[in-house]
Amino acid sequence: MIEFIQETLLLLPFLFGTYLVLETIEAKAGGALGRWLERARSVGPLAGSLAGAIPQCGVSAAAASFYAGGVITVGTLVAVFLSTSDELLPVLLSKQAPVSLMSKIVGLKILCAIAAGFTINGILALLMRRRRDVSVGELCEHSLCHCREHRGILVPALIHTVEIFFFIAVVSGAIELAMHFFGEGCLEKLQLTRPFFGELAAGAIGLVPNCAVSVAGAELYMNGAMSGGALMASSFTGSGLGLLVLLRTNRNLKENVCIVLSVYVLGVVLGALTGPLL
Repeated sequence: MIEFIQETLLLLPFLFGTYLVLETIEAKAGGALGRWLERARSVGPLAGSLAGAIPQCGVSAAAASFYAGGVITVGTLVAVFLSTSDELLPVLLSKQAPVSLMSKIVGLKILCAIAAGFTINGILALLMRRRRDVSVGELCEHSLCHCREHRGILVPALIHTVEIFFFIAVVSGAIELAMHFFGEGCLEKLQLTRPFFGELAAGAIGLVPNCAVSVAGAELYMNGAMSGGALMASSFTGSGLGLLVLLRTNRNLKENVCIVLSVYVLGVVLGALTGPLL
């Protein structure tokens, strides 16, 4: 539980930095900044995949808020989610896993995330003529923050940070307790070494927005209770607290369902394809 509290507190600077950027963008959305954001969207999946590979769940949480504010595309968001490894790499490192194994995991996740992100953006560009506009105001419309009553960017950013942090602490704390009581022993019974069934089950487990899931996955894999495909599937779908922040900040239920389903399907398929390479 102490580790959970520490990891949750580490989110604070990520969240505050994210909302500080969003408030700055809202205040200066026009002109050169607006044109730069439009150009940056074209390479978003590449940057998102590389950023998501950093073993810190704050990156995916920040990406979810950026998407809700219209700053990044859905392809970039999915790329971040797919490349996020959460606590997987630190646990593998503590278990003295081969460097070659960890390098393969990171490399495969980044490459697959880049390909998936650009593909999604390309498909949506063909189907949708109008791009999603930058609109931080939408975050406030669905919130109780009343931050538009305050001047400047510091106070609104702080209000959003506290609101989202409290939401994460409550929900993720409940999940942490469930993992503590049921945990790894329950996951072992799912037979995660079975071909394809293991990927299907592990992909669903990875969607649970809690760092404990990636820790359990690494432990199971190192103990031989999870196949390489299942490990990759859970790692692809395991976006840390990103999905939790997305569900709180983006109130378009249809979009959220499509994103979650996309991450799950891609995670299972990519896990089955890349697992044999480990």
